[in-house]
Amino acid sequence: MNITSFKRRAEIIKAMGHYARLIIIDALLKKEQCVCELNDLLEMDQSTLSRHLTVLKNAGIIEDDKRGLKVFYKLKTPCVMKYIECIEGVIKSNK
Repeated sequence: MNITSFKRRAEIIKAMGHYARLIIIDALLKKEQCVCELNDLLEMDQSTLSRHLTVLKNAGIIEDDKRGLKVFYKLKTPCVMKYIECIEGVIKSNK
């Protein structure tokens, strides 16, 4: 058993532990988006959105691409959707 591996897994799960971050992941599954699009979607302060994006980026879930004055985000690991689908299964089975 590798404790470090379990700690890293917990960090990644924790990064997805806020509804706004799940909305971001869902939006980026469809297409890459600039910060302004994500801001319109979530209707929150840009500083709050920036913190959420940083958490997801540090966890290795998303990555950014600076183009001129705009920053675009995309999923770095689309397989996180399998985890989210599993959660949906748990929700449905508990109804």
